[in-house]
Amino acid sequence: MLIDSMYPKSFASDNHAGVHPDIMEAIAAANHGDAPAYGDDRWTSDFQDKIKEVFGPGAEGFAVFNGAGANMVGLALMLGRYDAIICPDSAHIATHEAGAAERLLGVKLITVPTEQGKLRPADIRSRLGGIGNPHVSQPTVVSISQATELGTCYSPEEIADLAEAAHAAGLRLHVDGARLANAAAYFDCELRTITTEVGVDVFSFGGTKNGALAAEAVVVLDPSLTDAVPFLRRQSLQLASKMRFVSAQLSALLTDDLWRRNATHANQMAMRLADGIMDVPGVSLAQPVQSNAVFAALPPAITEALRRRYLFHPWDEAATVVRWMTAFDTTPEHVDDFLDDIRKAAASV
Repeated sequence: MLIDSMYPKSFASDNHAGVHPDIMEAIAAANHGDAPAYGDDRWTSDFQDKIKEVFGPGAEGFAVFNGAGANMVGLALMLGRYDAIICPDSAHIATHEAGAAERLLGVKLITVPTEQGKLRPADIRSRLGGIGNPHVSQPTVVSISQATELGTCYSPEEIADLAEAAHAAGLRLHVDGARLANAAAYFDCELRTITTEVGVDVFSFGGTKNGALAAEAVVVLDPSLTDAVPFLRRQSLQLASKMRFVSAQLSALLTDDLWRRNATHANQMAMRLADGIMDVPGVSLAQPVQSNAVFAALPPAITEALRRRYLFHPWDEAATVVRWMTAFDTTPEHVDDFLDDIRKAAASV
């Protein structure tokens, strides 16, 4: 479905949002004169300094193009040819990356049914029975999404418990941080509070869903893994020749807490939407609202009526659950107009 002037604000994805003006300004500022390619430029150096400032002096950051690429590079650092990844069955790497982990990394995904999209330490331990058995892919990495694919967030304590369980079994912990900023905004904590300080080994820091044009980062906290990143990034087609334009976006997000301001606003707009549907007959929340995602259960007739005018995605058609996403540029007026149309659609069925 194409979006054009006939549609109001999209609630389908934060990927539908434009670019934050500060980030566009940073791109324009980098667009003067020549600069060395492939990251040998001052913008990339500034970005790497920002990573250490935000995540700690031991953190190493590597700019890439997109979230799936960030996941593949980050996971490849920790995996051998006969290894496996333990992850929730709703994980993005399992459901929305077209089998990239299996095809590109050649590993097995060991998926676990979860509540609210969140893995538990017991889930990790339940999948360790094949360790040492040559007939079984070897669990080597635990991968979680922050925020989860259901919009819920792991607390610092929950991540620390997962890291402890993974490390006790000789596994490493990876975090798909496409919406890491939204989780930190939800807990009103620093980014390092849910990464560096709780035992994460490798994670991605998402920019594109939080106001960037096309910018993600692979952040490595385990120093034994960093030497391989430049080679894996190149082999994975994630090394930008004009990297200054990618690095400039990430630096802008990490300057003066722009990441937090964007994510906090998006989260607040999701909560405004969630609060607004509480009194709508036939409409209810299907998941707690902890980030910029609202999962709502509603009759198919309401969904059909709304989709004639708005872009959003059905999530679980059997349960008649849809997903509504907000972004840094969603306004209260956008949300209120959408709520008015939800109430009108509910009244007409």
